[in-house]
Amino acid sequence: MDGKPGLRERKKRRTHAAISEAAITLFLEHGFNQVSVAQVAEAAEVSKRTLFAYFPAKEDLVVHRLADHETEMARVVRARPPRTAPLTALREHFLDGLRERDPITGLNDAPHVRKLHRMILDTPSLVARMERFKSGAERALAQALRETADVPELTARLAAVQIVAVHWALAQDNAERLAYGEPADERYAGAVADAEHAFALLRNGLRRLARER
Repeated sequence: MDGKPGLRERKKRRTHAAISEAAITLFLEHGFNQVSVAQVAEAAEVSKRTLFAYFPAKEDLVVHRLADHETEMARVVRARPPRTAPLTALREHFLDGLRERDPITGLNDAPHVRKLHRMILDTPSLVARMERFKSGAERALAQALRETADVPELTARLAAVQIVAVHWALAQDNAERLAYGEPADERYAGAVADAEHAFALLRNGLRRLARER
């Protein structure tokens, strides 16, 4: 056994990719709400039944592109070097993503990435679907913290909620700026400064919010 996928699995992957490419092409050209599932199926040369077997909802045709990132923070925590705090590993990973213009950080101004981000931001049903993605990231990160950082369940869950929310807010700020014209290179320094500030707040337990009035 060489570990390579069989013919059936390769065919399924090709069908999945064909549907995805057809959907994104149509959505970016005409708008998410202006394109029907039937039109996507026709463009991909599959039946609607086949399309729904791969993508249970229309929104999944877009959000699946981020599916690998749903457990990314959990993977970073699990793979961190010995004696490295989870938050340190996550901070370094996010800063690396900014440097590499990883689309998940919002700091990528390639035309198709910019259009995709703009479409998501302007489509309420996609924004709502992204909230489910966010909840999945929180659950995965909480489990990784429980298993690798030896913290109580509630602590892990609350920490995960805060960390994912910070990551989400930073990425959305970057994506919004770039979606409407700001170049990634011009945004980079500000994105780094915002990330450093955000992770410092997390690291300090939000003590700055406890100042006397």
